[in-house]
Amino acid sequence: MITVIGSLKGGSGKSTLTFNLGVWLSMAEIDVQLLDADPQGTLTDVAEVRQEEKFEPALEVKGRSSLNAEILSQHEEVVIDVGTADMDALRTAITLCDRVVVPVPPSQADIWSIQRFIQLVKSVERERPAEILGFINRGDTHHAVRETNEAAAALISLPDIRFLKSRLSQRTVFRRSFSEGLAVFELEPRGKGAKEFYALAAGLFPQLLS
Repeated sequence: MITVIGSLKGGSGKSTLTFNLGVWLSMAEIDVQLLDADPQGTLTDVAEVRQEEKFEPALEVKGRSSLNAEILSQHEEVVIDVGTADMDALRTAITLCDRVVVPVPPSQADIWSIQRFIQLVKSVERERPAEILGFINRGDTHHAVRETNEAAAALISLPDIRFLKSRLSQRTVFRRSFSEGLAVFELEPRGKGAKEFYALAAGLFPQLLS
């Protein structure tokens, strides 16, 4: 399966999610290929940090030149990190993928942005529509703050996107683990961030758990 992690806005957590999924799938002994099709190269950078620190499993990250159906078909799972800085790469990735996963920070601006992104995905010519899935990323950890739940409610109501209940919260461990070249569940195996990630990963790849 080819999964694109994308959105119109930078800073939504695409690279962090792609990296954590890559480590998790590799630990499950899945043949996974990661692609960094974002000119910022954040996913490539964190994979290099992981390699320098000699963490296992090591991750191989290829660039946009590997956005090719024949190349991607050689792997069980492909996860592509792509943004709007390279619109040609984004459109190519959408053409090739089975689904698009969108991390949505909890703000009204991000809800508006995802509506435009859905239209962009739908505008790409394909034999059949790509499945679009969205989840709340960087949600507030304080229950008294209503914005996260309000954003989730708005996301549920949008057409042409499937809402995932699992959410990732705004936790320091996500930033800290990423900067060290570790998945969140490697740095704090029993932490809340790890539990949130496991729930999201299970929702995205239920076939691996059956």
